[in-house]
Amino acid sequence: MRFTLNGRTVSLDVVGTRRLLDALREDLHLTGTKEGCGEGECGACSVLIDGEVVDSCLIAVGQVEGREVTTVEGLADGGRLTALQQAFIEHGAAQCGICTPGMLLAAHVLVQQSRQLTADDVREGLAGNLCRCTGYTKIIDAVLSCTK
Repeated sequence: MRFTLNGRTVSLDVVGTRRLLDALREDLHLTGTKEGCGEGECGACSVLIDGEVVDSCLIAVGQVEGREVTTVEGLADGGRLTALQQAFIEHGAAQCGICTPGMLLAAHVLVQQSRQLTADDVREGLAGNLCRCTGYTKIIDAVLSCTK
């Protein structure tokens, strides 16, 4: 398998039916992507494929052949946090950390799509990502702070 991962071309010699989640964590040692439910319900394993948010637990690595995959590690530029990542820190939007990578990626797409977001827009945009720690208020505040 060959695909672009966080801006770099990678090659993997794995069975094409291997879950992308497992390939990222175990073969490529990118542990930012988390496994929550393993059924595509929680969003903890969210990554971007060609700019679209997907649950990597539901994607076979063979499906990303020739495509562009971005994980939470790919958001920061040379170790510099994005404004969104910094906002999550400043607003206390990251607590246990399980949902944070998926939330960041979904929020990244949301912020890129529109600069004029309401709290309802953010709730809808993050609807595929579940959090049990923050109650969403801090996450929504963090995202909204990046849209002003």
